[in-house]
Amino acid sequence: MVQRPPSAAVLVLHGGRETGTESPPPGLLNLPGTRMRPFVRALGRAARASGSASGSGSGSGSGEAVLVRQVRYGHRGWNGDRADPFHDAVAALDALRDEAGDELPVVLLGHSMGARAALRAAGHPLVRGVVGLAPWCPPGDPVTQLAGRDVVLVHSTRDRLTSPQASQSLTARARRAGARTCMITVRGGDHAMIRRAPAWHRVTTALVLGLLGSGSLPAPVGAALALPATAEATEGTLDLDLDLGPGAGPRPDGRPPKAVPPRR
Repeated sequence: MVQRPPSAAVLVLHGGRETGTESPPPGLLNLPGTRMRPFVRALGRAARASGSASGSGSGSGSGEAVLVRQVRYGHRGWNGDRADPFHDAVAALDALRDEAGDELPVVLLGHSMGARAALRAAGHPLVRGVVGLAPWCPPGDPVTQLAGRDVVLVHSTRDRLTSPQASQSLTARARRAGARTCMITVRGGDHAMIRRAPAWHRVTTALVLGLLGSGSLPAPVGAALALPATAEATEGTLDLDLDLGPGAGPRPDGRPPKAVPPRR
């Protein structure tokens, strides 16, 4: 069968180091990259199920409605003003535009340093939104490039490597700059997303496909994204367990989640 072009895409950016000009190790030796493989698999399953449910099909050779692709880094670290992963993300977006055209909607999914790169690269014309997991959000990082984008940051309250408070602050700064933002806290999680891993995978899949319009965005997230620019950071912050609950991720059959009504 003829390969169908994707209707949307997700670019996945793994974590890294503050400094490190050497190339990442290959394969499973690249632990930050390996950490994102379950997210890639979960997104792929949900995207195929979404395509089948919509009648577009996703059988052998037919292609997928949503393309999921991992960004390759040239260096292990951010490396100060060089911001190497940011440039890798832009290069991947440019390549995707050459491959699939100017109208392809893209969500960037990043973890830690990869989330920082995703936020910085969000000004690219293909990008519709960013989902940042345990993001690295230094206070001085720019936010003007996020105007007009949907930005959801997911952070463990117990993270000791990157700051959940900095993530919350960035959502407020970005909202004032014209972005639609939300933060979701994960109680009992950790920076590596090993504790409560199924919850991380479920909510991330729901967020990514919801922002692309290929699934149902949880209703409380949609309400947070619609807050005015003057809203306080706490107003756009949700608790994964209290506000979203078990309906925040795909069902066991891989189909998109049902929207969850706002908590009263």
